[in-house]
Amino acid sequence: MFEYLLIMKTLQFQRDEKKSRVMVDCAEGNVSVYSHCAYCKHCIGIRVGKRLAPTPQVQALADVRRGSAEDDVLMNAAMMFNTLVRDGSAVECDDDANEGFRKLF
Repeated sequence: MFEYLLIMKTLQFQRDEKKSRVMVDCAEGNVSVYSHCAYCKHCIGIRVGKRLAPTPQVQALADVRRGSAEDDVLMNAAMMFNTLVRDGSAVECDDDANEGFRKLF
């Protein structure tokens, strides 16, 4: 029987405190975590210390599609993502094929 091992990339944050930006080196180049990773299918979560916090938008989007949540849940998930980025050090990305950004929704 075959077992598949999911291998993810860990993209370390590059912080620019003067401009309040957090960037990572993606397949597309140096991109903003706030505007790209937050809305990318490849983003699995944020590395906060030794813990991996899953991307809040994925669960919120699933709840909205099922009809069990309001649209403002997506806004709250985006705010939680920003909080995780503030406290975190890296993005876990499953883009093994180097496709680059793919819209989450």
